[in-house]
Amino acid sequence: MSKLTIVAHIHAKADKVDFIKDELVKLIPITRAEAGCIQYDLHQDNEDPAHFLFYENWESRELWQTHMNAPHLTGYMEITDGAIEKFTLNEMSSIG
Repeated sequence: MSKLTIVAHIHAKADKVDFIKDELVKLIPITRAEAGCIQYDLHQDNEDPAHFLFYENWESRELWQTHMNAPHLTGYMEITDGAIEKFTLNEMSSIG
């Protein structure tokens, strides 16, 4: 199994920044305790507070997929439906 890095950009709607931030912060302790999670760090842009970034490292893509289907993540997606302006996710592998 090879390590997988995830970079996820979440752009909240202007009137939902605090709501999205609160919901994202709730994911941190639960996800860090998941099997295969090496790193799960949330960042907020200093100049655009509506822009959040998760930088994640996982032991394998399979374990990350388990995370993506976990109840706390599907619950987050349901509760924040309509509050996200834009979401992009990149699956990345280290090359050096």
